[in-house]
Amino acid sequence: MELFDSHAHYNDEKFEEDREEILKEIYKSGVTKLVNAGYSLESSKSAIQIANSHDFIYSTVGISPNDIADYKKEDLKEIENLAKSPKVVAIGEIGLDYYWNKENKDLQKEVFISQIEIANKLNLPIVIHTREAVYDTLEILKNNNCNKKGIFHCCPFNVDLVREGLKLGFYISFAGPTTFKNSKNAPEIIKMVPLDKMLIETDSPYLSPEPFRGKRNDSRNVKYIAEKIANIKNLLTEEIAEITYQNTLKIFKI
Repeated sequence: MELFDSHAHYNDEKFEEDREEILKEIYKSGVTKLVNAGYSLESSKSAIQIANSHDFIYSTVGISPNDIADYKKEDLKEIENLAKSPKVVAIGEIGLDYYWNKENKDLQKEVFISQIEIANKLNLPIVIHTREAVYDTLEILKNNNCNKKGIFHCCPFNVDLVREGLKLGFYISFAGPTTFKNSKNAPEIIKMVPLDKMLIETDSPYLSPEPFRGKRNDSRNVKYIAEKIANIKNLLTEEIAEITYQNTLKIFKI
């Protein structure tokens, strides 16, 4: 069984001491592809460096809503230049976050829209972060067409978001919270998402699934997401692994 972790952060400082060792173990475990996601200018540069050093890793570049405190407009030009690197497969993670940041909503929207424009210019999909900003996120996507569509990463279990996101042509990516005992509406959301629009991810080093909740996450745990979805969809884990693998290849044009 081969697995594709569609979103992780090996550019995070939590992997500084053992990054190479962990990446070797991940590949041995059957995770034969993963996307290392940028979220700031520096982390995007790091994501590319890591991807360039490992055949099975790809990267995204972008400035997330939680990383625009020191944002400068020229940073977006640099993101655009970085996105031309051969192993960059999307602009992201980008979007809106009103949980951590309520004071700069207008700036978040501006940076989000600007990066959608970069993605369209370069014919790349986008990877969306949205937290407690569902309706503003949807409004922006409805008013700013994304030519190559994209992914709701670690998608919140919000029926309106998933229904409208699917209508717009986006993929839905499930992460560790899918397995949490208190994620009561996860099964309903999973049932809503067609198999051909579904991805799996870890968002490592965050959001470890059961039974490792609270510990540092890594891509070896993506199998638990596949298992949970398989149980709800009445399929084999191997089938979900293959379906999501092919979907991820498709959206990222790998």
